[in-house]
Amino acid sequence: MGKNKLERFAENLTFDNLFQVPYEEIKDKSFFLKGKWRKEYFKNDNPIVLELGCGKGEYTVGLASKHKEKNFIGIDIKGARLWRGCKTAFENKMRNVAFLRCHIQMIESFFAPEEINEIWITFCDPQLKNENKRLTCPRFLNRYAKILSKDGVLYLKTDSSELYEYTSQMLKEEKHRIIYETNDLYNTDIEDEVKEIQTFYEKMYLNEGKPIKYIKFKL
Repeated sequence: MGKNKLERFAENLTFDNLFQVPYEEIKDKSFFLKGKWRKEYFKNDNPIVLELGCGKGEYTVGLASKHKEKNFIGIDIKGARLWRGCKTAFENKMRNVAFLRCHIQMIESFFAPEEINEIWITFCDPQLKNENKRLTCPRFLNRYAKILSKDGVLYLKTDSSELYEYTSQMLKEEKHRIIYETNDLYNTDIEDEVKEIQTFYEKMYLNEGKPIKYIKFKL
């Protein structure tokens, strides 16, 4: 393991906005903040937004800086990636931001029914060889449905044509509601954070001339 990773893992332990929960501690019981994120961590009644597979947390931090009236939680299993978002939010005293290091399939152990208002899925691994691991497959959508509020909204941004087409088709087959979709986001007239905030990978894909795909939907 590289020196930088070890240093980041060590610094992660000093951040009060990062929760790292080993599988063994959560497999038979719920996380202590489940159903209590607003009251005990954020200390407000504002909506909660998740970014799944958040990586360095660019969207989590970017959205949180624009929307002080909402709370944001970035989720990823890679601690070295989470370090960047945690450090930025910590140093800027962003009290509407938290990060959670866990496997996304364990999401119901961390959030209560209807505790979440929005979910962003930004440039996740398209898992081309294993449909059951795609973050937009029915297995995961069923988990999201259990923690989302009745009017909860989900967003997908991806460079993967395969993931975009799979998700669009699956949502239609499962009778979910697609609010908006495009296979070339930057050639639309949308003017909001879906364009304004760009992840490291998104910038790289745009520089390579790859169109960005986008779907906004409800379950």
